[in-house]
Amino acid sequence: MAYCRNFAEHAGLPQGLRSISRRQALRAGSLGLLGLGLPDLLSCKSPAQASTSGSFGRAKACILLFMWGGPAQQDTWDPKPGAPAEFRGDFSPISTKVPGIHICEHFPLLAQRTDKLAIVRSMTHGNVDHTSSTSYLLTGHPPLPAGGRRNDWPHIGAVLANLGRGQGPLPPFVNMRPTMPGDVPRFVEQSHGQSAGWLGSTFDPLTIDSNPNEIDYKVGDFAPQPPLTAQDIRRREAFIEQLDGLGPLSANPTAQAMKHHYARAFDLIDSAVGQDAFDLTKEDLKTRQTYGLHPHGQAVLQARRLVERGVPLTTVFWQNDGVKNVSVYWDTHSKNFIDLKNRLMPPADQAFLALLDDLENRGMLDETLVIWTGEFGRTPRVGQRNSDAGAGRDGRDHWPGCFTTVLAGGGIRGGMVHGQSDRFAAYPASKPTNPADLIATAYHLLGVPPNLVRHDMQGRPHVICPGKPIFDLIG
Repeated sequence: MAYCRNFAEHAGLPQGLRSISRRQALRAGSLGLLGLGLPDLLSCKSPAQASTSGSFGRAKACILLFMWGGPAQQDTWDPKPGAPAEFRGDFSPISTKVPGIHICEHFPLLAQRTDKLAIVRSMTHGNVDHTSSTSYLLTGHPPLPAGGRRNDWPHIGAVLANLGRGQGPLPPFVNMRPTMPGDVPRFVEQSHGQSAGWLGSTFDPLTIDSNPNEIDYKVGDFAPQPPLTAQDIRRREAFIEQLDGLGPLSANPTAQAMKHHYARAFDLIDSAVGQDAFDLTKEDLKTRQTYGLHPHGQAVLQARRLVERGVPLTTVFWQNDGVKNVSVYWDTHSKNFIDLKNRLMPPADQAFLALLDDLENRGMLDETLVIWTGEFGRTPRVGQRNSDAGAGRDGRDHWPGCFTTVLAGGGIRGGMVHGQSDRFAAYPASKPTNPADLIATAYHLLGVPPNLVRHDMQGRPHVICPGKPIFDLIG
């Protein structure tokens, strides 16, 4: 995470506030945490941002499991055993806990939890590019045609942060993107829709690129800190007083938000909750093993710990595993069946099951929405080319025409399939579902009012999500 030489300048504060340097900020806290740029990342609730919540949403939080790269729908959740071999692939369907629902044989654990799942087999949009199509599934909008990250539509988590969601010192919006060793490109870093976009950097996520499966896993400087000395406290108070002593400038909304950011950062440093949330060693070994001693399993466990401590939204992106120029992430242009069977589906099966059971055992599933998705699916025919990337003889190319998203918890009606694909899993045959409606469903379950309007940094109004909730999915 890059440092900013002057937090005040980065936040666009008036010149009078820019005399407060990063070094002074660090001295004020006498701790390294502010080196993370947390004042920009904590997405704090400034007094001007009144909380907006509705009573219709059961979910207090959301965990978004994002299988970056595009899982093959027909080889995971939507098998086509009656199709010709070049379409149906190498895998067989298996029966599940819900009669009539069949999924791939390499999801044997999740097959016993389909009573908790709503499987949407008719997702569709028209974008074949990884980094731009993510916008549909993270925001409910297609990517905007021009501009950088600040021109993106805001992630669901950024909207929740803007609405003042979250409790205690922890950030309300976290992205987990475990970094693996090797030369596999970190394409996920370029994905659109994973930040606050035009809502402004105040509502950006705390992004964690550390691998939670490593022994020395830690998040920046979220390590146990020694108690503050009297001198530390005086420095902190002096820093806050400097913000208060700027006369008319102190009334500036940006200055007030900045002050609140720093105060929250200090609170997080001092908080036992903040120190504990990122320490996976506090979990017993059996629990860690249940999620899986691999990057995805431990990232999902980290997400549960954050939700348990009041974080409204955590996104877990699949890590940059695989072999460069062969098959990486869920982007199985080659070795589709080998990698799904050995590298991808077993850890995904294990972690998703563990999360469902853990949330239920802790009494949290009814109030935690879980979404499992990728940005699109894969071509109906093995070896079919549909993008510049192409596909090998044993792979499937990008395919946004039809794919599957799975939901659970948070008010979702389990044990059901919404929509159907055609005989080749190429296009929806019934109930075509666009991402805007999926995201509108998530917002509805999270108690966000329909047709919510938010203003960008230039004061222009925007409807956050134009979709309509899919009430068939809601229990």
